[in-house]
Order: sequence, then structure tokens, then C-alpha cells
Amino acid sequence: MTMVFDNYIIGGTFLVSLFGSVLLFILRDDSYREKKIEKGDDIIIVGAGVAGAALAHTLGKDGRRVRVIERDLTEPDRIVGELLQPGGYLKLAELGLEDCVEEIDAQRVLGYALFKDGRNTKLSYPLEKFHADVAGRSFHNGCFIRRMREKAATLPKGVQYKTKDGQELRAYAPLTIVCDGCFSNLRRSLCNPKVDVPSCFVGLVLENCKLPFPNHGHVILADPSPILFYLISSTEVHCLLDVPGKKVPSLANGEMANYLKTMVAPQVPPELCEAFIAAVDKGNIRTMPNRSMPADPHQTLGALLMGDAFNMRHPLTGGGMTVALSDIVVLQDLLRPLHDLHDAGSLAKYLESFYMLRKPVASTINTLAGALYKVFSASPDQARSEMREACSTI
Repeated sequence: MTMVFDNYIIGGTFLVSLFGSVLLFILRDDSYREKKIEKGDDIIIVGAGVAGAALAHTLGKDGRRVRVIERDLTEPDRIVGELLQPGGYLKLAELGLEDCVEEIDAQRVLGYALFKDGRNTKLSYPLEKFHADVAGRSFHNGCFIRRMREKAATLPKGVQYKTKDGQELRAYAPLTIVCDGCFSNLRRSLCNPKVDVPSCFVGLVLENCKLPFPNHGHVILADPSPILFYLISSTEVHCLLDVPGKKVPSLANGEMANYLKTMVAPQVPPELCEAFIAAVDKGNIRTMPNRSMPADPHQTLGALLMGDAFNMRHPLTGGGMTVALSDIVVLQDLLRPLHDLHDAGSLAKYLESFYMLRKPVASTINTLAGALYKVFSASPDQARSEMREACSTI
């Protein structure tokens, strides 16, 4: 299904028309402003990934009339979006969605273990003041999103639908929130679309092995860039390695397998090396570009960006879902006092604050990335202090 968004600026009303290629533009003809638009949905959400599904449930629970538009409702199969930091779990609980990490074989994550040049150290999250259930979680991304969609679908005011081939559908709402992920074609109209691709992730799943430090993400500060290991179920360890540049060695001609065995395997901890080689030989190797995009929005009446469609950082931090869930809490609090979203002037004033109020959490995630990269260049005590400070808010 392809989608076209016509920004129909009539008292902040959006016309959503699903046909052709993806496009969002503003119709400025005054004749459109005079046409009467019947009130229907309060909010249209584009995308039912982590951000879109959580947002649909949250706003629907507040009594909003929500329509969710998703091009593919099959369970996603991705190699990122698998680690939810403790701060993200707290936001999940605040939104009443903590049961979405249940019944999917999610694993508790209590901190990081870092490895370099034969040395290692364990850095646990500072969770002493929290309830025992508070910790990070790691899981299959698709299982988590399926649970989130099921949760959103339990609310009578949330609607999910998919167009038939060739069918044109239209929906109206005073507020459209774009949550269609890192491949979004709609961001160009709502923010600075510049995206940097500093590196690529290569992913493979290890079986029949145990991590040296249970319930911790493992970061190997390798040459030329980090390698990450973490559980995504009780029997599977996901390995993600960062390959600098926009291209990776070819999978088709065996260059990738050779690179993994000769360049990467010697830097993998001995406890994991045999399982790593077996995973390479099995051949189920996947790649994806790492995208980085700063938050640089264009203020647009009746429209808002959220999640990876708006702001991305290196996935090594595992912070993308935490930022998205935190943004939903901010937006929910902003919209609660506004009972009539068709009041375009009031809606615009409330939304002006969103991009400013979201900054503290988004900035902290970037601090963690810096701490991970320089942790071994500092003294052990300083390294631990920086990591604990960075982890305390994620």
C-alpha cells in the first residue's frame, strides 16, 4: 500500500488520501479554506511500529478518536529495535504498556559488559532505588511490535486498516502524526531531511552459547568499530557489528563471511567465538545501514513527526525506543488539556512546546554513545562514573 498525504490546511484539518507514491504537500488555495470538512477522527497516526502502536493505545485510552494507517500488518523482521533500556521500560509502564514485554520470551538486561584487548569490566545500571521489576529488556523486535499492536487494537476508538489494491480511501483529522520509521518518505515536508549514514550494521544470531555476564549487553570495543552481543530470547544471542562506511563486504561472493572470520572472529570473546563461527557458516547474515538524523523540524500546522521518522541516533546506544516512548508521554501531557483538537489555533500553541520538552531525554541518549566509545580511554573509576551517569536516565 502506498500513501499520499495532502496537508489540507482548513482549520488545521488534514486530508489523508491513500494512492500513488508517498507525498506530503500544502494546498494554499484560499478556495480550499472555505470548504466544510466534517469532523471524524481526532488524530491520524501513520505507521504502527513501536512509536505508532504505543501512541495509538495511549491517545485512544485518553478518549481520542484515533485512526492508525499501516502499510503492512505482518510481524516485522528487523535486526534493530531489540533492546529497551530501563528508562524506556519506565515509560512503557507509565503508558500502561509494560505487559507488552510479557509472553515474548523477553530477557532482563541489567547493564553492560565491555571488552577490549583481553580486558573486561561490568557496568550495571544504577537501579537500586527502583522496584525490582525495573530493568532493561531485550527481545525479538517483531514480537514486541505484535504485542503493541494487539494492545492498541483492544481500544474501541483505535482503528487499523489496510487499503486494497487500487482502492482510494480518505480520512480527516485535525492532527496527523507521522511515525512511519527510518525509511519515511514523509519527513521531507516536516523537517530537515538530511540523513547521514556513518556505517552499516551486520547481524547474525548465535545459538547454543551463553554470554560471559548474564543479563548484560556485551560491547566489544574492537578494531575498527564496536561489536554488540545481547540475548533476544532464552536461546538466541544476537550479534551486531558496526562496519564503517556506507558499503559492506559482499554477501554474494563470500567477502562478508571471510571478513567476519578473519577480521572479526579473533576479537570475539573466546566463550562466544565457536558459536560466532557457526553462525557465519550457517549463512543467515543480514545487513542494514545505520542512519543518523538530528531533530530539526519545520513547524507545520496540524502535523507532527515522531520516532525514527523524526530523530535517529546510532543504534549501538539502544536508545531509539526509549526516546520514542518518552516523546509519547510528553505529547500525551500536552494534549490532555486540549479537549477540542479542531481548534487549530490552540492546537498549534500546544504543539509548539513539544520539540523543546522532548530534548532532555534525546540528548542523554547521545551522552551514552559518547561514554561507550571513550570508556577505556579514561581511568576505571572515571569510566564507571561516566557510564553510570549516562545510564541513569535511559
